[in-house]
Amino acid sequence: MLRCIVIDDEPLALNILADYINKTDNLLLVDITTQPLQGLQRIQNGEADAVFLDINMPGINGLQAMDIIGRQCQVILTTAYPEFAVQGFDREVVDYLLKPVSYERFCKAIKKLEQKSGGTANGTEKQYFFVKSEYKQIRIDYADVLYLESLRDYVAIHLSNNNKILTLQSLSSFEKELPPQHFVRIHKSYIISLSKIKLIEKNTVSVNGKLLPVGNTFKAGFEKALGK
Repeated sequence: MLRCIVIDDEPLALNILADYINKTDNLLLVDITTQPLQGLQRIQNGEADAVFLDINMPGINGLQAMDIIGRQCQVILTTAYPEFAVQGFDREVVDYLLKPVSYERFCKAIKKLEQKSGGTANGTEKQYFFVKSEYKQIRIDYADVLYLESLRDYVAIHLSNNNKILTLQSLSSFEKELPPQHFVRIHKSYIISLSKIKLIEKNTVSVNGKLLPVGNTFKAGFEKALGK
């Protein structure tokens, strides 16, 4: 499922896109809002794979919002003004929808979104994610991740090359973002890669030579993930 947020200052446009998303397979509506900052906060929390973003909004416009979003999720621009199209494609958006948006045109944009996101349209599974670290967007392949560790205000992503990347994104947001067939949360402070488990003994798991605790709250979910 591709998680979607719609940001538009026109309630009618919000409701139309929400209806389209709800009746389309492989899409999950996370939020609709007329407040750009609200939507941007959820994107920065890792809650969206795609955003339908209006360009002409008071306060912060769509192009300014894209500068904040960076590569945290895919962007489909929506507007009644076709003159903004060139600026949108210069920023590598997935598509540009001119209002009023028909469902047929919406579906064409979703096919592009699925292809770009590694969704069902091309039959492949996305194998990477992006994190923001020190004003940079860093691509991390799932195969390179050993485990994620919560460190108060930060999350440390431990990699197989013995490097680690620090990000302000919360562990809970990673739990929602990372595919459950590859990752599982075993403790309030740890998410591990299932393929990197070397040994399980009592309430501990060995990942790359490091013993990590399995919390009682997460034990049932961990055992279920192992069964899969």
